[in-house]
Amino acid sequence: MGNVRLDEIGYWSEVKLDIIQKYASAYSTIISKQDYIRGHVYIDGFAGAGTHISKTTKQFVAGSPRNALNVEPPFTEYHFIDLNSGKVDLLREMSSECENVKVYEGDCNKILLEQILPLVKYSDFKRALCVLDPYGVHLDWEVMYTAGQMKSVEIFLNFSVMDMNMNILRRNRSKVDETQIARMDAFWGDSSWREAAYIKAPSLFDDIDIEEKTNNDAVAKAFQKRLKEVAGFAFVPDPIPMRNTTGATVYYLFFASPNKTGGRIVKDIFEKYKYMGAI
Repeated sequence: MGNVRLDEIGYWSEVKLDIIQKYASAYSTIISKQDYIRGHVYIDGFAGAGTHISKTTKQFVAGSPRNALNVEPPFTEYHFIDLNSGKVDLLREMSSECENVKVYEGDCNKILLEQILPLVKYSDFKRALCVLDPYGVHLDWEVMYTAGQMKSVEIFLNFSVMDMNMNILRRNRSKVDETQIARMDAFWGDSSWREAAYIKAPSLFDDIDIEEKTNNDAVAKAFQKRLKEVAGFAFVPDPIPMRNTTGATVYYLFFASPNKTGGRIVKDIFEKYKYMGAI
């Protein structure tokens, strides 16, 4: 693997990869049978190296790009993006014999909006499955909003409550750095995340309210509503919490789709995996 350090992933991340692969196979099977569709595209905005190492077994684990290339029937095109030049080199090496794969080095927010999403317009009878799996809150709302408005794109999204809780959603809001607040505003699309994350509670003094932090589920529920009502995705099943070995939720895996069928299939898959995120 050269000088590139492969990501070590925990059990919950392996579960996530299984979920995405299962749905990608179902999605490609269904879309391929629709004669009027002129192409269905797989997009990975934070693709990584295409291979990981399992923390539990220390064995190599296929990442979502590699899994996607193994889906039958195949997607029409594949678009993989990563910021890390070493990982980009590995992605190019992995897909060198595939003429329908394009690998991009750079900021996925810019690349998705300017180069990739315009290729999958509803009016052109194109469809896309887009995986957005950042390590933290490193994604712009504009990407999610654009995908929702297009009606041709379905997304899987890593909603990183661990990053939020460590760096942004502190009990004492005065200790949060302005750059972290700006990062959350960019991810959420505005500052309304504050209403989801904090509630006013009466104090011992009648004329003073204090702010109390809500829980992870309340923040995730507010974002689910936002994906539906603001971004315009018609079907956003309840996300599945992905837990670490102590049972704490590290992130929620969201799915959002314009299609009832996609929503139903993922809801069923989530249900099967719901209690497998901790060991």
